[in-house]
Amino acid sequence: MPDVLVEKPRDGVAVIRINRPQVKNALNMTVRYELAERFIELGCDDDVRCIVLTGNGTDFAAGADLTEMAEAGAIDMMLRRTDLLWKAIADCPKPVIAAVNGFALGGGCELAMHADIVIAGENAQFGQTEVRVGIMPGAGGTQRLTRAVGKFKAMRMILTGEIISGREADAMGLASAVVADDAVEEHALDMASRIASMPPLAVTQAKEVLLAGQDASLEAGLMLERKAFQILFDSLDQKEGMKAFLEKRKPTYQGR
Repeated sequence: MPDVLVEKPRDGVAVIRINRPQVKNALNMTVRYELAERFIELGCDDDVRCIVLTGNGTDFAAGADLTEMAEAGAIDMMLRRTDLLWKAIADCPKPVIAAVNGFALGGGCELAMHADIVIAGENAQFGQTEVRVGIMPGAGGTQRLTRAVGKFKAMRMILTGEIISGREADAMGLASAVVADDAVEEHALDMASRIASMPPLAVTQAKEVLLAGQDASLEAGLMLERKAFQILFDSLDQKEGMKAFLEKRKPTYQGR
């Protein structure tokens, strides 16, 4: 079986599933390359409007595969250029929902934070645990976690390697919603279906502006929002959406 599976269980929805349950879906280089390839492919697939990222078995991803890293040197790590593989996920134009059960530790937590929405099981376990093995987060953990939960909670998690539950992740802003463990994937799929039913151009423009505006000034962010808002009035989907609303019927969006 491949280490990364792609499924299309519903109209407009794709599932990317890490498939190494025997090692709690640890992220080796094969998985990293396959994830990057799948996100690039699905990002260009007009039939896919939302992507669910999840694990196989009881875990999301327990972190980096340390068997590949324990004896590596600085130049070895630099030459792997894993930043380009992570960038393929971060740059995906389609909305990404992480469905998290079990372990999401180290690189697994960073992977979840590359998503746009995180659905966590009550007993999911999030943590930036790199300090426990002599290193620190290296795939955005110090930056994305701080932006998600603030300096003081991020410092606590990163400097202690503490693991928090799905409920605590939700309370501190690391998750979008927390649900029963056995409902995580179904909840994520339902949300993905709702997003997939929306006008694709409006969805992708909203995602792009939200992400681009995070680190911009308020004035620049508002300008980006205003321009994207105006551009959408040249779309067929805008005409269809407003006409359907006025005619009290369900719209049919084509992404044009």
